[in-house]
Amino acid sequence: MLTALRDTYPDASSASSRDSVPGAQPGAQPDTQSDLQSDIQPHSAADSERDSEPGCAADVPARPVRAALSPSRAADFLQCPLRYRFRVVDRLAEAPSPAAVRGTVVHAVLERLFDLPAPERTLAAARSMLGPQWERLLAEQPELAALFPEDGPEQGRQDGAADGAQDGGTALTDWLASADALVERWFSLEDPTRLEPAERELYVETTLDDGLVLRGYVDRLDVAATGEVRVVDYKTGRAPSELFEAKALFQMRFYALVLWRTTGVVPRLLQLVYLGDGQVLRHAPDERELLATERKLRALWAAIERAATTGDWRANRSRLCDWCDHQALCPAWGGTPPPLPTHAVVRALDPRASAATNPAEGER
Repeated sequence: MLTALRDTYPDASSASSRDSVPGAQPGAQPDTQSDLQSDIQPHSAADSERDSEPGCAADVPARPVRAALSPSRAADFLQCPLRYRFRVVDRLAEAPSPAAVRGTVVHAVLERLFDLPAPERTLAAARSMLGPQWERLLAEQPELAALFPEDGPEQGRQDGAADGAQDGGTALTDWLASADALVERWFSLEDPTRLEPAERELYVETTLDDGLVLRGYVDRLDVAATGEVRVVDYKTGRAPSELFEAKALFQMRFYALVLWRTTGVVPRLLQLVYLGDGQVLRHAPDERELLATERKLRALWAAIERAATTGDWRANRSRLCDWCDHQALCPAWGGTPPPLPTHAVVRALDPRASAATNPAEGER
């Protein structure tokens, strides 16, 4: 049974991600899962015919496959199998959104703030990091300059968002100001001078007995003196309604399962901090719940394998389509997907082939 608690008041010991839906409006929190059973379809004669098409199992040379799943890729398939294919198999480009990039910058600030001695972890110090973190990201991904074409990369350079807001109301200045507001809200929820995270941006991985690798990056891990573990994730959007709390916690249960299988300790608390509206969602998992999560992930991977080997990547039309970059290629919207690439099965099932090996490419 879900035992989540919501807080809208300051808390000195909790928190961690970012806007994760490309193109989503600020604060939007769409549902990220569909009914797993609708994704698992029986193998048909038509499926057998597809096995002989390019990109299907019959045309892929045998090679070792290291099956691996991350929370974001699992959510992609649950949301829409065709979305998983477009991202993992076809590797179609997706335009960055201001909301998603803002989340990345805010996340970086909250991570690096803990590099400072506790007394220096002030709101002013965090604000002073916003400009440099945007600069760093822009240097790594120059194409992000297209998000603010009229401003130029120099606007806001080395400025905290509060100072930049006085320079004239440009799109970049407004965007930095919105990031500043999220950072300020975090300080109303947590006191970083009283927190000493055991880990930040922690890569976690475990291999189940059937060979499936579960892996991802945890924003923050807090360990009490008594050994109790809290898993924290920042979200720069708004908290979901109570109807969708369980789905929002899917990512956190995934992390809890990996940590349990790795350390033998069930995390005491899973905590989602929503900076969009200042709510904190907490949940205390137990072993039975994590075993159920493991069963669900095994079934999910079986569905992904079936889609990969048959080439049957079905579209799941929903309101989430509004945030998808690939509507023009989607049969649910009158489009036609591109032909499956060579070695599509390997790409679908082996993260080394799909190049998904870091947080920016689907490990969350």
